[in-house]
Amino acid sequence: MNRIRKGDQVVVIAGKDKGKRGEVARVVGDRVYVTNVNMVKRHTKPNPQINQPGGIIEREAPIHQSNVMLFNPASGTGSRVGYKTLEDGRKVRVYRGTGEVVDA
Repeated sequence: MNRIRKGDQVVVIAGKDKGKRGEVARVVGDRVYVTNVNMVKRHTKPNPQINQPGGIIEREAPIHQSNVMLFNPASGTGSRVGYKTLEDGRKVRVYRGTGEVVDA
């Protein structure tokens, strides 16, 4: 069970985009892609087979998941994540600061 999942709101806590907030677009191993965060420019060649034009394309680069924190809307800041097993046997993520369940 991952601490950070696709669709989560996260806050960047380290790097050039420190303090920025965004939604996780995808998770690949221990790295996450956050929308409009850690933008890089790639010079690409045109590929007529897939109708891709050439030029300079700006896109997200991956960030290590240790450099992002789950956003807690109750406190308005980033929060650490822990796990808790409910009475019915489900394992859920909880905010460490408040103990509130992340996954409803």
